[in-house]
Amino acid sequence: MRSILLLAPLIALAGCVAGGSPAPTPGDSATITYATQPCFGACPVYTVAVSPDGQGVFTGKRFTAVTGERTFTVPRDAYDRFAAALAPYRPENGEVRYEMGSDNCGMAPTDQPSADVTWTSVTGANGKLHFYYGCARENPDLAGALRSAPDLLPIGEMIGKR
Repeated sequence: MRSILLLAPLIALAGCVAGGSPAPTPGDSATITYATQPCFGACPVYTVAVSPDGQGVFTGKRFTAVTGERTFTVPRDAYDRFAAALAPYRPENGEVRYEMGSDNCGMAPTDQPSADVTWTSVTGANGKLHFYYGCARENPDLAGALRSAPDLLPIGEMIGKR
């Protein structure tokens, strides 16, 4: 009995060490950073980062209602809807690019804005997506998912008129 009592803490500790990082679950999502890039004209340029724990940071750069950094709270259901809208396009690791002349875009109109999305996970699964909106004709679902950010997250007032 005494040896069991002495071994119990070691067995519990071994389970923590041997298991390594737990596998990600749908609720164990990444921080998502969404950054718009300039266009030829007055497109809003901003970065927004949201995490599943409800923290959000908006940084207005050009043609936004607010400039500079603002923190805000993201309701979990808003984060989940935003993450779900982008999930089909999330690379497991590395970067996927949609731009003029690429296999997933081809010829496209010029002077359009673009968006960069970065997923940063505590489990180490990171990915980046670059999307040039001139590629929207060949990728309408992806363009729509990216354009939904201001509607899914509480950032519309910080962006202003669109």
